[in-house]
Amino acid sequence: MTGEEILKVVKILLEYLLPTLKIFGFTLLFSIPLGMIVAMLKMCKIRPVKWLTSFYILVMRGTPLMLQVIVAFYAIPMLQRNEHLPQFFKNIVDGFDIKDPNYMFNAVLVAFVLNYAAYFAEIFRGGIESIPKGQYEAASALSFTKVQTFFRIILPQVIKRVVPASANEVITLVKDTSLANVVAYAEITLKAKQQMQLYSSLMPLFIAGIFYFVMATVLTVIFSLIEKKLNYYK
Repeated sequence: MTGEEILKVVKILLEYLLPTLKIFGFTLLFSIPLGMIVAMLKMCKIRPVKWLTSFYILVMRGTPLMLQVIVAFYAIPMLQRNEHLPQFFKNIVDGFDIKDPNYMFNAVLVAFVLNYAAYFAEIFRGGIESIPKGQYEAASALSFTKVQTFFRIILPQVIKRVVPASANEVITLVKDTSLANVVAYAEITLKAKQQMQLYSSLMPLFIAGIFYFVMATVLTVIFSLIEKKLNYYK
């Protein structure tokens, strides 16, 4: 490829950087709070709730994200064509407009959020359970409520402990956004593959790799700074 062609590919990939960042940003926005909720449910003393939560985490972590994206994208159209679906569920699935331009993004986002919430849930659960029970007892002796104990004493320590593991998941998410191309969602990897076929060269894929490398590097630096800021807990 000539320098002019390489520059043209870079400009095209830059145009599709925003869709990639949309998946990344919205996945974090929804999966982190959902992960905390799932973590609390798994630690719940009600066994059916605990079992269902454990099954959800097992399925999400035990099956490929690519497969989950495909299922999320094609499930609604297939259910809409199913004539034997009960009317109640038929009314629900018919409420989704698969011709809506946002349908593809929403389907991809659902798969990503459900997948990453399961991973974050296990990270948060491990962080919460790593706090000595004596701290709960001490807080109770000081007349702290359970809510005050969690948010003022437990949560700050949990954040410090889960930052390294969470950083790994966030950096992995940057690279996993490329899986959205499996349903032809227009992001960097899909456009790089199209340019590769156009120019019969691997250079577009190499350029896409640089994009992901830069984003991962930026996140690594950010999380390193966050860890340094949290060192006062030591």
